Amino acid sequence: MEPNYLILLDYCTGQIIKIKLTDEEKYHIGNYKNFEKFMRTELESKYNFKTCDVYWMTTEDLDERLYNI
Repeated sequence: MEPNYLILLDYCTGQIIKIKLTDEEKYHIGNYKNFEKFMRTELESKYNFKTCDVYWMTTEDLDERLYNI
């Protein structure tokens, strides 16, 4: 499964952050030992979040359900 999306739950701000990874970002993932190191180095400052303040997951496809919103 190739990660196409990164979903972050920032528990300090209460934000849900959804990032569709660019082709360039997906290419650079292979340069890192693990995805979390990639996030800290390549994505944290670009998308303005702190890896230490989020729960995260990657997914190939994005699907979302909302209730009572």
